[in-house]
Amino acid sequence: MTIKTAIPLISLLCTSFSLTAQSVVKRHLPIKRTTAIINIDGDLKEEAWKTAPVADKFTEIQPTPFKPEDPANATQFYFLYDNEGIYIGGYCHERSKDSVTAELIGRDGFGNNDFVGFAFDTYGDKLNGFEYFVTPLGEQMDAKISQGGNEDFSWNAVWKSASKIQADGWSFEFFLPYAAIRFGKKKIQDWGMNIVRRQQKSGKQLFWQPVDPNINGFLTQAGVLQGLEDIKPPLRLQFSPYLSTYLNHDGTAASDVKKTTFQVNGGMDVKYGLNQAFTLDMTLIPDFGQVQSDNRVLNLSPFEQRFTENRTFFTEGTELFNKGNLFYSRRIGGQPIRYGDAYGQLTSGERVVENPTQSKLVNATKISGRTQKGLGVGILNAITKPQYAVIENNGGAKRKYETDPLTNYNVFVLDQTLKNNSSISFVNTSVWRSGKDYDANVGSLLFDLNDKTNTWNVGGSLGVSALLGKNNKNEIGYTHSLYFGKTSGRFNFNIYQELINDKYNKSDMGYFTNNNTLDHNFFFGYNWTKPTKWYNQIRMNINGWYSRLVTPLDEVKGRDRMFQGGGINYNLNMQLKNLWSVGAYFSGGLNYNDFYEPRVRGRVFVNKGRVGTGAYWNSNSVKKLSWGGSINWGEGGVFTRKSFDWDLYGKIRFSSKFSIDNSISIQNARDQPGWADILSASSSAQKDTVIFSRRNLRSVENTLNLKYSFTNRMGLTLRMRHYWSKVAPLQFYQLSADGHLVTPDRPYTQNRNQNYNYLSIDMVYTWQFAQGSFLNIVWKDIGESFTRTFEKNYFKNAQQITSGPQFNSVSLRLIYFLDYLTFKHRKRKA
Repeated sequence: MTIKTAIPLISLLCTSFSLTAQSVVKRHLPIKRTTAIINIDGDLKEEAWKTAPVADKFTEIQPTPFKPEDPANATQFYFLYDNEGIYIGGYCHERSKDSVTAELIGRDGFGNNDFVGFAFDTYGDKLNGFEYFVTPLGEQMDAKISQGGNEDFSWNAVWKSASKIQADGWSFEFFLPYAAIRFGKKKIQDWGMNIVRRQQKSGKQLFWQPVDPNINGFLTQAGVLQGLEDIKPPLRLQFSPYLSTYLNHDGTAASDVKKTTFQVNGGMDVKYGLNQAFTLDMTLIPDFGQVQSDNRVLNLSPFEQRFTENRTFFTEGTELFNKGNLFYSRRIGGQPIRYGDAYGQLTSGERVVENPTQSKLVNATKISGRTQKGLGVGILNAITKPQYAVIENNGGAKRKYETDPLTNYNVFVLDQTLKNNSSISFVNTSVWRSGKDYDANVGSLLFDLNDKTNTWNVGGSLGVSALLGKNNKNEIGYTHSLYFGKTSGRFNFNIYQELINDKYNKSDMGYFTNNNTLDHNFFFGYNWTKPTKWYNQIRMNINGWYSRLVTPLDEVKGRDRMFQGGGINYNLNMQLKNLWSVGAYFSGGLNYNDFYEPRVRGRVFVNKGRVGTGAYWNSNSVKKLSWGGSINWGEGGVFTRKSFDWDLYGKIRFSSKFSIDNSISIQNARDQPGWADILSASSSAQKDTVIFSRRNLRSVENTLNLKYSFTNRMGLTLRMRHYWSKVAPLQFYQLSADGHLVTPDRPYTQNRNQNYNYLSIDMVYTWQFAQGSFLNIVWKDIGESFTRTFEKNYFKNAQQITSGPQFNSVSLRLIYFLDYLTFKHRKRKA
C-alpha cells in the first residue's frame, strides 16, 4: 500500500471512531386494565379498544433510518390486560387492499408477507426477550431472543391471534396468556417493548421505538410498556400425548431380513412451570421418525459432516444450552461409539446381520428459566439405552456385541446478566457411560462485557475437558479465547484469539474437528445505511486469520513446523433501490501446512496458497417470480487446482396458497490434491504409506420444494433433494516424510473412483385442528448408493438411484395439546 492510499483509509477509520448515534428519546406506553370480554377475530369492534392506550407514529429502519412513516400508511397498536393475559389490537393502513402482501407459508415462516409483531423484555436485562408476530392471513410466528440478538424461532408458545384484510389495509388482534411468557413477581411491572411493522412491497420496516442500525443490540434500544399491576403467573401444566403409526419398506435390507414392517408408538411431552420463571420440559418415549431427512453429501474432508438438528425437543428453547458452543445435540441418539468395532472382532465364518446406526433415546428432560435478578439456569438431561450388534455364524448361531452402553448426557448452564448488556456464564457438559467405557466432562467459563455507551466490547472464555478412563488413563485438555472490538457505529472491528491445546476434546457432547491450534482473527467492517439514488445500504468488511500449532509434532520436520495457514477475505454486500441484493468477495491464502488431510497423526501435507473470487445476486422477493444465484472461481494448490462453482434458484408464487421453488448447485474442481488411501506398514519399524491423488471433482445438488396451504392451519409440502458427487483420480502420489507429494515407491493401482448418490423425498400434510394440536401424515423416500464406477450422464445417474433399492415410510402422528388451565375453566363453566 502506498502512502497516498493509506492516508484516506486511516482518516476514514479515525473519523468513524468519532461518529455518535442519533439521539433518540425513549418512548413509554402506559397499559390499561380491562374487564371487557374481547373476541379474538381480527376486528376491533369491542368498545374497550376505543379507550385503550395507542402506540403510533412509527419510524423506519429500512430503507431510510429515522424517516417518519407516511400518514397514509399509519400504524396503530392498542394494549389492554386483565388477570388472564395481554390483549393487543391494531390497524395497518394502506391506500388500498391491493397494497397488502400476503402468502400462506406455515407457522414461523415469514415468507412473502407483510407482518406486525412486538417484543417484550420482561426482565429488563436488554439481552433476553420474547417476540410474537402475525401476518395478514393470520399465520403466527414467535421466538425467544437471546444475547447477541439471536432469535430462536423453534420456540413455540400457545397464544391466540386473528387478522382481517380490510378495504384500506388490515387489522389484527392478539391474546397473549401469561402462560405464554415468563416474568417476575413485582407488584407493578414495566417491560422493555418494541413493535415492528413490515411492508413487503416497499421494503419498509418500521418500529414504534426508533432503532439505529449502527448501534449494537435490538433490546438495548427498546421502549417501555408501563404499569402492569398485580399480574400473577398462572399454573403452567401442559401435556402433549402422541400416537404414531409407521408402515416401512426397506428395499436395502438383506434377503433374509423382513423388508416390510409395521409399528405403533406412543408417548408424551410434558411442560410444567416450576415457578414464575422456570419451566420443566420432558419427552417420554420420544418419536422423531417424521423429522426432515438429512442433507447427506459425499464427505471428502477429514472431519465428520455436521447435520442440522430437526428434532423439536432439541431445538425449542435451547438458547441457554448453546452458549459456549459445547453442545451438539445430534450426539444424543447418534451413532454408537463402538459401531465399527462389531466388524473388527468377527471370527472365521461370522457376519454382522444387524447393527443399529443410531442409539435409542429413552427420555429427555430440560429445565430452563431466568430469575428476577437476571440469573439464567439451564439443565438438560437425556438417557439412551444400550445398543447391540447381532453376529451370526455359518451354523446360524447368533450372539450379541454391545456397541453402545447405557449412557446419560447432561448439560448444565448458569448465565448471569450484568449491566450494560453484559453477561458472565458457566457451561458444563458430561457424558457418563455404564460399564468399562470412558466418560467425558467439559466445562467453560464465558464473559461478554460492554461499556456504558454500548460501543466497546471485550469477552472471552476459559475451558477444560476431561476424558476419564479413555485408553485406561485420564486426558485433561485446556482452551481459552479472548476478543475485543467496537460493536456500534458505522465502523466496527473485532480482534480475536483462540488457543486449544493438544489434549482438549469436547467431541463426546459437542461438534469438534481439531485441537492443538492457536488461531488469530481480525474483522474490520464499514456500513453505509443512508439510502441514495441507487442503493439503500452498503456493507463491506475485511477479515483475516493466522493459525499455528500449540505443540510441535515430533514427526514433522522443517523450518517452520508450527505454521498452519493464513489468509484474507474482502466482502461487499449491497441492497439496491429496486430491492435486489448483490455482493462480491475476494479471498486469498498463504502456502500452508495441512496436518489433517493425511488422516495420520504426526503427518503433514505441504500445500500451496490459493486465490478466489465470486459474486451473488437476489432479485426482489416480492415479485411473483423471484430468482438469484452465485458464481465462484478459485485457483491454487500444488497442482494449480482450478474450481468453478455456480448456484441458481427460482421461486414462483401462483397464488397466496401455492408456490414452487427450485435450487441447483454445481461444483467443479480440476487437479485438486486429496487423500486417497493408507497402506499399512509390513512391520512395526516402518510407517504407514499415505497415498494422495490428483483428482477431478464434480457434484450436483438439486432441491425442489412445493407448498400448498389449504388454510392458515392446514398445508401440504413436498421436498425432493437429489445429490450426486463423483471423484475421478488422475494420478497417485505418495506423501513423503517432509509433507510433499512424490512418485510412489511401488505403483498404486487400486480403484479409488467414487460415485455417490443420495435421494430424499419428504411429503408432509399438517393440520392444526386445535390450539397446539396437530395431525401429521408423512411420506418419506430415501435412496443411497456408492460405487467405484461412473455414469457420466446426470439424468441416467438420477434414474439409477430412483430405480434402485430404497427405504419408504408412510406415517401418521396425532398430537393433542392439553392445558390444565383450559380444562379447569371449562370445568367451572360446566
